[in-house]
Amino acid sequence: MAKKDKKKGKLKQKLTDKYRLVVLNENTFEERFSLKLSRLNVFVLGGFFSILLISLTTVLIAFTPIKEYIPGYSSSKLKSDALKLTFEADSLKQKLAILENYTKALKPVLTGEITSEEIDSIQIEARQTTINESKLDATKEDSLYREKIDRETRFDILNNSNSSVKIVFFAPLKGNISQNFDANSKHFALDIIAKTGTPVKAAAEGTVIFSGWSAETGYVIIIKHNKDFISVYKHNGNLLKQQGDFVRSGEVIASVGSTGELSTGPHLHFELWKGGYAINPTNFIDFK
Repeated sequence: MAKKDKKKGKLKQKLTDKYRLVVLNENTFEERFSLKLSRLNVFVLGGFFSILLISLTTVLIAFTPIKEYIPGYSSSKLKSDALKLTFEADSLKQKLAILENYTKALKPVLTGEITSEEIDSIQIEARQTTINESKLDATKEDSLYREKIDRETRFDILNNSNSSVKIVFFAPLKGNISQNFDANSKHFALDIIAKTGTPVKAAAEGTVIFSGWSAETGYVIIIKHNKDFISVYKHNGNLLKQQGDFVRSGEVIASVGSTGELSTGPHLHFELWKGGYAINPTNFIDFK
């Protein structure tokens, strides 16, 4: 026991023994600098500087561009290029999906399921009947405005032979009508039954002002035509046109589907509007 205490005492003495570090002028032996040290001081200072050096190195590697030169770390340019390529791949994927949908919609035409007569059918003469507009509670001024719109519509579309811009409506889809236009029940559209994937065509030429998804009506596309006409196509399976696209009369714009919470089966919900008022599409289009 005494030997162990003696060894511990010697070790402690070695660690705490003072040493003097002196810097002398070689020629004159004049003392320039001196420092008192012990083994314990050297160990403490050495450990402190080692920790400081490791911390500085870590900071330089983690927060400066120097890390790009260390194997295993990717450069910021490489990350930027990878992100750019990811976006381009996603864009190509979307374009491929649109192309596949377009091909799928054209398949019935290419396989002969739809005849050329059905594709090229045009309603040459609109029926000269009173336009049924939505019946809403209105003031006297509203009633007068509605009568004015009614007269302008008949004049512009049915009886104006001098108009430079004429609208000839296509049937967007041929098929049985499951529900007719009924302003009293606020069903301002026709529901036309057809097989899923059947092409849906533009009723007339115009510009797509909306092409997107609605929770209640699924895939919807809306086209603005001349003479302040707007046509609406709801519950589509796929959309082949985007907002801002110009479409020709009879051009395929979507395919029949059953999307949206209000859909009860594959069909097209078709609306036709004039000057902000819903009108009966059968007054202008033959769907049979």
